[in-house]
Amino acid sequence: MTSYFIQAFIYLAAAVIAVPLAKRFGLGSVLGYLIAGVVIGPLIGLVGEETTEIQHFAEFGVVMMLFLVGLELEPRMLWDMRHRLLGLGGLQVGLTTGIIFMTASYLGFVWQYALAIGLIFSLSSTAIVLQTFNEKGLAKTDGGRTAFSVLLFQDIAVIPMLAAIPLLALPELVTAAQALASGAAGHHDEFHLASAIPGWAYALVIVAAIAGLVVGGHYLSRPLFRFVAQSGLREIFTATALMLVIGIAALMSFLGLSPALGTFLAGVVLANSEFRHELESNIEPFKGLLLGLFFITVGAGIDFGILFDNALVVIGLALAVMIGKALVLLLLSLVFKVKGSGRWLFALSLAQAGEFGFVLLSFSTQSHVLPLELSQTLALVVALSMFLTPLLFIAYDKFIVPRYQEKTNERDADTIDETGTVIVAGIGRFGQIVNRFLVANGIKTVVLDHEVGQIENMRSINIKSYFGDATRPDLLHTAGIESAKILIVALDDRERAVDLVEYVKQTYPHVQVMSRAYDRGHAYALRHAGADLVISETFYSALNLGGEALSALGEHRFRTENQKAAFIETELASKDKLYAAWRDSTEENKFNATYRELFIQLEEVLADIMQTDRHDKHDASERGWTPPPKGYADQFPEDEGASEKP
Repeated sequence: MTSYFIQAFIYLAAAVIAVPLAKRFGLGSVLGYLIAGVVIGPLIGLVGEETTEIQHFAEFGVVMMLFLVGLELEPRMLWDMRHRLLGLGGLQVGLTTGIIFMTASYLGFVWQYALAIGLIFSLSSTAIVLQTFNEKGLAKTDGGRTAFSVLLFQDIAVIPMLAAIPLLALPELVTAAQALASGAAGHHDEFHLASAIPGWAYALVIVAAIAGLVVGGHYLSRPLFRFVAQSGLREIFTATALMLVIGIAALMSFLGLSPALGTFLAGVVLANSEFRHELESNIEPFKGLLLGLFFITVGAGIDFGILFDNALVVIGLALAVMIGKALVLLLLSLVFKVKGSGRWLFALSLAQAGEFGFVLLSFSTQSHVLPLELSQTLALVVALSMFLTPLLFIAYDKFIVPRYQEKTNERDADTIDETGTVIVAGIGRFGQIVNRFLVANGIKTVVLDHEVGQIENMRSINIKSYFGDATRPDLLHTAGIESAKILIVALDDRERAVDLVEYVKQTYPHVQVMSRAYDRGHAYALRHAGADLVISETFYSALNLGGEALSALGEHRFRTENQKAAFIETELASKDKLYAAWRDSTEENKFNATYRELFIQLEEVLADIMQTDRHDKHDASERGWTPPPKGYADQFPEDEGASEKP
């Protein structure tokens, strides 16, 4: 028992040390796990023979990951993705397999070897790619969505691959494999249904199992989850989620199918369930920990003896596979019109071999398709390609993204052929609403934004916009800043927004500058730069939502509006003191002890005011609207709002 605790401590300690360091240096968590495995395994030998067995356990992280991926996919979404899923994914697997098959045949491998190797290397690492996409926020990009569709097809394609590989068995490998199995002490073959029944019956059982999984997941899971949820015990729901995933994985293994694909199918079936988010939150921690353990075992399982003996072969094969797959992916990105940096993200992210390569290699060896020595060498190629993948993402961040950003920024500004009363700098989610409101009221506006995509989106819905950097003096001059009455600053970049406010107030003091702020600190900086009016972007929406929550809890609607007005009054009354404390602070610590003390005092005053019945004629227990008392409107300031107005 002590040895298990020590091994667990070693794996966890390696992850705790290596992963934060890798993240700090921009290497990503996956490379951190791989490095941790190499250090505790081949380099210093803290772990050894148990690595392979732990890897089989850790592969359950891949199973859980595909279950969670399935939960995010509704059947309708799969149907909408069918063109890229079947077209792009099918072509990628087919072309990659064909090219590797022909190359391996040319190098002298028998066709069974060549085909098995092609199938193995056609797959990419779902675990690495999706994990990295989530960390870097790339999942919603065009390249990320395209890569996901290919990964999805690859994961589904594992099923026919597992079915086809036994048909490639070589008679001369059967005897050797049987001798090896009989000579291994304590060796125990797992039981698969395929070995016990005729082929036609096996096919019927598979169809019945998949149909049962779909029907049962749709009709039986909901009553089960409702029954468990009624207990009110979170740990029982967690146990139910794990029971579901483990049970499906066991069923698929018993049938000789991929557990990961079975759980993926179950996830798709449950994607419309009202318990989907609860399932995700319960399984996510286990998935993350097991995936990390899986990557550590990949690093720890690298046999440096075989690697050094065949260093040139392994490295050459890994690079050849990655370059070949990248070229195929680039070609397909041209055919399917994946543009810009998304094309390179698509090609670089899928260039490696994947974790299912280990599964297929093991299955190929067990099915007498590949000899053990060749399988071990190919496993090193798979591991090395996975090990190099984070470096490709680093190259994408360092070289590809800046290159395309520069191209975007180098585009000449549009020719502005009109002027307006109001200039709107920034047409994002905030600027759009401001501009629509003004235009609807007959106000002539000139809209500027430096994001090409945003400008094109606005033009597609007949909102006239111009590409250009609003902080450029010449562009402001062309837009008619001299004759404009108001400049609305709705830029996403905080520093550029402050610089623009400062420039316009110094150069064109007659122009009223109204700006949105992300938070209090940004609002103070804009006010300090000279803005005439600053609105915190979340203030009114948050206050309105708070008012709705108060009313939903039974508060009288009129009193709710009264409380919101009192909140605004209190904010306005305190803004000058808070701004003065912020302004007089040091640059290093704008929110110092003095500011915090004033803010705490504001919260205390606010609490007292909220408890005061400012209009005792209105009973808070009433549920209908009460007419406002005489002179009610006079109690509110003319300029309502939490605006940082000097």
